[in-house]
Amino acid sequence: MNSNVKTAVLWIVLVCVAVLLYVVVKSGRGTTEVQYSFTDFMNQVERGNVKKVSISGTDVKGILTDSTNFKTLAPVNYTDYYKTLREKNVNLEFHEASSGNYISILLNAIPFVLLLAFWIFMMRQMQSGGNKALSFGKSRARLHSSQQKKVTFKDVAGVEEAKEELAEIIEFLREPQKFQKLGGRIPKGVLLIGPPGTGKTLLARAIAGEANTPFFSISGSDFVEMFVGVGASRVRDLFEQGKKNAPCIVFIDEIDAVGRHRGAGLGGGHDEREQTLNQLLVEMDGFESNEGVILVAATNRPDVLDPALLRPGRFDRRVVVGRPDVKGREMILRVHTKKTPLSDDVNLAVIARGTPGFTGADLANLVNEAALVAARQNRKVVSQIDFELAKDKVIMGVERKSLIISDEEKKNTAYHEAGHALVAMSIPEADPLHKVTIIPRGMALGLTMQLPLDDKHCYNKEYLSAQLAILMGGRIAEELFMKHITTGAGNDIERATELARKMVCEWGMSDLGPLSFGKKEEQIFLGREIAQHRDYSESTAIRIDEQVHKLVQTGYVRAKLLIEERAEALERIALALLEREVLDGAEVKTLIDGGTLKPVDTPKNSEDPKPQQILRSDGGVRMPGMTEGQPPLPA
Repeated sequence: MNSNVKTAVLWIVLVCVAVLLYVVVKSGRGTTEVQYSFTDFMNQVERGNVKKVSISGTDVKGILTDSTNFKTLAPVNYTDYYKTLREKNVNLEFHEASSGNYISILLNAIPFVLLLAFWIFMMRQMQSGGNKALSFGKSRARLHSSQQKKVTFKDVAGVEEAKEELAEIIEFLREPQKFQKLGGRIPKGVLLIGPPGTGKTLLARAIAGEANTPFFSISGSDFVEMFVGVGASRVRDLFEQGKKNAPCIVFIDEIDAVGRHRGAGLGGGHDEREQTLNQLLVEMDGFESNEGVILVAATNRPDVLDPALLRPGRFDRRVVVGRPDVKGREMILRVHTKKTPLSDDVNLAVIARGTPGFTGADLANLVNEAALVAARQNRKVVSQIDFELAKDKVIMGVERKSLIISDEEKKNTAYHEAGHALVAMSIPEADPLHKVTIIPRGMALGLTMQLPLDDKHCYNKEYLSAQLAILMGGRIAEELFMKHITTGAGNDIERATELARKMVCEWGMSDLGPLSFGKKEEQIFLGREIAQHRDYSESTAIRIDEQVHKLVQTGYVRAKLLIEERAEALERIALALLEREVLDGAEVKTLIDGGTLKPVDTPKNSEDPKPQQILRSDGGVRMPGMTEGQPPLPA
């Protein structure tokens, strides 16, 4: 309240000073008027030298015939001089005498007051800190208070090992003496590593909820801006705030935005990012100690981080937050379905088995899509079929039933998908067939889905060779039955070629032996591979091309022999697809064995909840959520 009174008094004084200043200036500028006595004024009137007179009460102002301005005061209640003025043909003006002069003075003084107020405001802003003017060197870290809605470890599932590591960090902050009396020291930094969507930021929020210590959060991109030196200044200010609130936790999300490898040749040693990184390195482990300040950072690109940032003493621990397994996916689904009413037929364990490679974000999206499907049907609870429809939508895309396809294209798609399905069912090394459809989904005109029995993290040569043959099945079916080839197999061929080249150049699965060819080159600031260094001779390049051709051609011949042997079965599968649009694995097996299918009225949507691998009619095969380091799932 005292500060408000002081401010009000200050503004009143400023206004009074401005008004007085204006009056003084105004009076100084009015000295050009001649001051007459009333007798002199009447003498000038009698001589006919007065041209114009303006009368306001006792104030009389006028202009002589020689343009001289004058003023005088008339006696109170004396109006006889009006008659003389009229006789001499003086131009008379009368104004009411009032206090309006003071109002006009105040109105005229407003610009001066505003200018003065603006100057005082800018001076106070420059002298103060916080988020005000000229404070762009201050840290933008947000301090999370205990009153905010908390996220705890109960809200995080599927990453139990990571939770254990981070729970120990919280214990360090709560009871440091427990570890210090044995000679241990608190870790200075924890780096969370994992693919996008696995819950790294959620884990950091859970740390804030669990630890009864101050928690600062900031993004890596908040450090560097257009001003030189701002990044380093913000790093210093961030750790100064941390020291004042120690023990505390500082969380930097997407640290690769500021911690990329130095010396990339772009920007030289004076690059703004390098200055920011250098300051971060000094703050984390320099001459000054930052006891009680633990830095937690998250990134999905640990390969581009500077080695000095990753060494012990800065980031003592690296916590891998990977994709969840079957048990982890079930736990994540239970977390995300807490507020979702489920019907009795929902089996989260079955849904978890049907979503291999899904991250926590993928599963959250799956639950949301299932709830939206149920809401569109005006149901009160979410059922198992809603989850199955949502899973098909997330993995394969939305059904494009309104897409107009000619009968010829539909027939070609049916034979194409039948070729993939027949080869997949005929090769024992391949994953079992789950579903075949010619309903357009996403960018594909048709889809062939296979079922891995378990989550796979690596693949043997027999499995990959089987995928090459399956990829070739669509093109061969078009050649043998439609008597032409189309662009529908374009992506199949591209995937097969890429898979075969990786088998030769990266995985040593060819006659060239266990050798790796072609060193990848990445530009640190671009972050992606833009070139591949050719570290082999021309003759080796020819042999590599020969081996790639041999692998693809072997798969092509294998698929062609299988389709020629079972041409009648493929014809039955294609005709059934044209009739039903969707077939599951059991129905395809029945058709291959020569059986007939029961008649149905509507297209069938399979509810089998096993893991799904997708072979698209436009030539792509993908596994939902496959990590970058894993071999791509061939078709």
